[in-house]
Amino acid sequence: MRGVSKALSGYEVVITSDRTMISNHHGKEFLGFMATGPAIGMPERLWMWLAAPKMRVDKEGRPWEAPYGLRKIEAKLIDAGFKAAIIDPDYLHKHLNTMKVLMIGHHDFFAYGPPSSEWWMMVGREPVNRISFRKFMESSAVKEARRKGIKIIMGGPAAWQWLWEPGLWKKWGVSTVIDGEAERVIVEVVEKALNGDHLPEYIYIGPYDTPSLKEIPVIKGASVNGLVEIMRGCPRGCKFCSVTLRPLRYIPLEHIKKEIRVNLEAREKNVILHSEDVLLYGADGVKPKPEPLIKLHEEVRKLVPGTIAWAHVSLAAVKYAEDNYGLISKLMDIITSNGSQKYIGVEVGIETGSPRLAKIIMPAKSAPYPPEQWPDVVEDAFRIMHDNYIIPAATLILGIPEERSEDIAKTIELVKRLRPYRSLIVPMFFVPMGALKSKNWFKETGLKTEHCELLLKCLEHCVYWVEDLVNKYYLKEPYLFPVRLGIELFVKYVKRHVDDVRAYFESMLRQ
Repeated sequence: MRGVSKALSGYEVVITSDRTMISNHHGKEFLGFMATGPAIGMPERLWMWLAAPKMRVDKEGRPWEAPYGLRKIEAKLIDAGFKAAIIDPDYLHKHLNTMKVLMIGHHDFFAYGPPSSEWWMMVGREPVNRISFRKFMESSAVKEARRKGIKIIMGGPAAWQWLWEPGLWKKWGVSTVIDGEAERVIVEVVEKALNGDHLPEYIYIGPYDTPSLKEIPVIKGASVNGLVEIMRGCPRGCKFCSVTLRPLRYIPLEHIKKEIRVNLEAREKNVILHSEDVLLYGADGVKPKPEPLIKLHEEVRKLVPGTIAWAHVSLAAVKYAEDNYGLISKLMDIITSNGSQKYIGVEVGIETGSPRLAKIIMPAKSAPYPPEQWPDVVEDAFRIMHDNYIIPAATLILGIPEERSEDIAKTIELVKRLRPYRSLIVPMFFVPMGALKSKNWFKETGLKTEHCELLLKCLEHCVYWVEDLVNKYYLKEPYLFPVRLGIELFVKYVKRHVDDVRAYFESMLRQ
């Protein structure tokens, strides 16, 4: 398989995850978010096929594409001389005779992160990502790995969730959990595991221990849907986010291009530029600069024959970039210049429509504009994205510390203002992370009348726009017709049950 190192005499270090992670989601990143919920309106098997189908693998079980974070760990270990590879979960049994270390990464091991936890609490059913991970850890291959004494190491963005599951930590024989960017420590940890040395149960990598640019390797195999990071860290300092605790590092353009070429060699034609805020690449603080962004997109467009996507942008950056430089329009002209795409999808964070609450929990989210202008910043950014065929999937946070009823009312007002703009708006329950990790979780028992009204407004907004998105923009490729049909059936199911959802919220409030 192109782009992935060949096995010499078997792999001593195997890197993997469950099916919700080892999938490219039919080449559509947003479909992967279906794995954060329970199967609704269809059998779980069909839901899993829509969200996380199996991928093509070689005879050793190495997937064509793999999650970017796992690719980084794989690259670091290969560069250090280890016989390491990412293996599909269905092929672990083929490597039990040579495997000495089993490394498992995940975005949401136990469905405690947003939006999984919200689905779970609201619907009362486990999300499929939690079910899938449990089945994986209790599979015959993983049981045999434990029996043979193979060291099991966990990591990834959801590493913190193991602190909430000490019983499963012991039951499943987890040797070590690594929490944070692991490139600086992973080689030493694996060396100790291979030598039979003592391993600490929990390794936390703080802001001052994160890897430098020189310590971040170039991936060896294709990443899921061509994702390539352009920046680490974020300067906005939102209290609910752990990324803001890490230092800001801009990935050099040549490094980015090398990783794109790795994906191209594996016949991945598209790219997702990943950062907590793509528009802050090479920025002046929180103010986007035209030169580095235009150069980045021009160089990427020259290389990539397919689509270019952004992982995340901040709404303040969208407004500032367009108002001051017409930059959003210029970047979209570059992105659409080869005729391979007409739109772009991106994640954005609204979080609240309350200037008062924004000033407390995310005072720099609106920068360089003051928090008092946050609702106007949001609407202006949505208008700019609508005009430029950028389709945002926006998040809100319910139950964040210091939230008041009037704050929720302000958010409802903002959602109403956003109705004319092509988008999805997803409310999520507060999960204690970042500077707020010592706070209490928000649960459905804390729902107020205003919360329920906000949830309904978001549902109505999404139902209003989702058919337009599917009909005009999404899943247009002929080979995706079965997927499109499944999504259309799900949308019809949701539309039929809007009144049931409203009645459910009303019953919860009466309890």
